[in-house]
Amino acid sequence: MGSMHTQSFRRRLLAALVAFALAPASSLTDSREQAGTGVARHDHDRARHALQQGEVQPIAEILRRVADAVPGEVIEVELERETWLGKRLWVYEIKLIAPDGRLLEVLVDATTAEILTVGED
Repeated sequence: MGSMHTQSFRRRLLAALVAFALAPASSLTDSREQAGTGVARHDHDRARHALQQGEVQPIAEILRRVADAVPGEVIEVELERETWLGKRLWVYEIKLIAPDGRLLEVLVDATTAEILTVGED
């Protein structure tokens, strides 16, 4: 049974990584874009830069921690810059389908891998 769980987790992880890599740029803006320079970076470039700078943990590690805490099938992953309790944080927004069919949204501090909140989407 452990092998089946591992295989299922690997499939979900691969699907999430592919979805994350292929996701189109969102409406997120960085400070240069907000300043009106017209220079915008795609999400994957921002994510790669944040990872290289040690500002975020690898998505594989985040997904492992989420899988341990919140069972379900990951269907979407986004990396966003958000204000959380007055602090600017990199936050992974992970959407998953729980075993009972509910759509859940898990917000994770991308730097510490701490799960900030779990709620229905």
